[in-house]
Amino acid sequence: MSPRRRAAALESLTAETLDVLVIGGGVVGGGCALDAASRGLRVGLVEGADVASGTSSRSSKLIHGGLRYLEMLDFALVAEALGERQRLLTDIAPHLVRPVTFLYPLRGKGWERLYVGAGLQLYDGLARWRGGASAHLPRHRHLSRREVGRVAGALKPGTYVGGIRYHDAQVDDARFTLFLARTAAAFGAHVVTRCRADGLVREGGRVVGARLRDLEDGSSVVVRARQVINATGVWADELGRDAPSAPTVKVRASKGTHIVVPRDRIDADGGIIARTPSSVLLVIPWGSDRWLIGTTDTDLPHGEALDAPLPTEAEINYLLDQIGALLTRPLARSDVIASFSGVRPLVSGTAQTSKLSREHVVTVDEPGLVSVRGGKFTTYRLMAKDAVDQAAAALMEATGAVHPSSCTDQIPLVGAEGLATLLLAASRGAFPGHGVSARWIDHLLSRYGSLARDVVRLTTDDRALGEPLQNAAGYLRAEVVYAVTEEGALHLDDVMLRRTRIGVEYPDNGISAATEVAALMAPLLGWDAREVSSEIDRYLRTTGVPA
Repeated sequence: MSPRRRAAALESLTAETLDVLVIGGGVVGGGCALDAASRGLRVGLVEGADVASGTSSRSSKLIHGGLRYLEMLDFALVAEALGERQRLLTDIAPHLVRPVTFLYPLRGKGWERLYVGAGLQLYDGLARWRGGASAHLPRHRHLSRREVGRVAGALKPGTYVGGIRYHDAQVDDARFTLFLARTAAAFGAHVVTRCRADGLVREGGRVVGARLRDLEDGSSVVVRARQVINATGVWADELGRDAPSAPTVKVRASKGTHIVVPRDRIDADGGIIARTPSSVLLVIPWGSDRWLIGTTDTDLPHGEALDAPLPTEAEINYLLDQIGALLTRPLARSDVIASFSGVRPLVSGTAQTSKLSREHVVTVDEPGLVSVRGGKFTTYRLMAKDAVDQAAAALMEATGAVHPSSCTDQIPLVGAEGLATLLLAASRGAFPGHGVSARWIDHLLSRYGSLARDVVRLTTDDRALGEPLQNAAGYLRAEVVYAVTEEGALHLDDVMLRRTRIGVEYPDNGISAATEVAALMAPLLGWDAREVSSEIDRYLRTTGVPA
């Protein structure tokens, strides 16, 4: 996904009629592109901003079944998600998805232990039922009051009488979505970012393509496709707004805000989950030295932009109040390193957003246009499969061609193949050709999988790239270069917010590192001093958040 590859992909989009044009570069759009391309279809994937620039980089970073959906009696959704969790952990993305432990503090006496314990027993049972013969996460375990004090010393003694520990999984959502798009490209999909769909093209009462605008140079093109898949998430209702009739299903936008705090502010061996008056509170380990705390769950306020939801002081204070009620030493506003908000694309309903189902719905909004709405990050692959199944059925009806069924449950993302061998080599200090410390090798393997070799190769050619960024010491300079040359980064915010997470892991949105990052990107993208300054200003506007 280099700049040169982007130019070639854009040219290819207009050179022929595609079988499927996917609009939307989030996790569902990337999943659709991979599913369609792996069936042998001619596929294009276009995104108006950057890969994962919307909801898919602003989630709680969890791959999970969803305990609270059990309480809603949505057993099918939970079982489905737990099956996907297992595939992601063991087969599809073992380099990006990893286990995480949660403590559920029990506040009541016997009834709550029985109630929550029964729910987790069902949760574990569904995971084993849907996980097949592959390895499973450990079962939940009941803890006494004393044991809870040992594993979560930060909790106020009067707030629990015991607890239960269970396991789920977590992911860097933006990097996962990027690897999904890269895998689709490896299967032949033409992936183009910063290319906005300005409208659909219709002929004879059906959708036959889309009008696209290249936001890098302002040019416009028409791309023709036999089927268009609308995978734009919270924007799904906007794409076909000029259709002859309104869609039967619509999206309801739910805003979720998270805060990031230093790890030493909360003494705990793993994550914590607790009830709140309206939903649940999650304290999630993020890296080795931070906690991610969330989330709010409310309707997006009227007038707030879908593409730039910003945390409010009220939302941040709500999260501080909720976690503060559990801690011996409550968090202060000054403890918040960063905050961010995302917008969930729920299927519209009349209930409050925290009560709406996370099921997805695939519809044919008009001939030639398949739309997917709702769902959750964990089940992206099934959402994509259902959308491509619908498009493939329409293609067969129109042309008579029969296309293979989905096989994405068997396709590892780039970086997964050869990972076990490299992990073994790294554990023995024998990582091939490395000139960086074991700590950095572990870091690169956890972010790139077997592609870590390509990042290390950059440090061999230029030793200075093996040094950490001065004001974001958790990342190597080589990672910035690799983000441009191989991962499709075209702008400073692409690197600061999605290829790395500097913008949400360092104070003041990591702005102190922006100049160095921009300087590394400049020669690769042909920026002069004026353009570097413009990129920094643009980044400041993008991250206009209170923390």
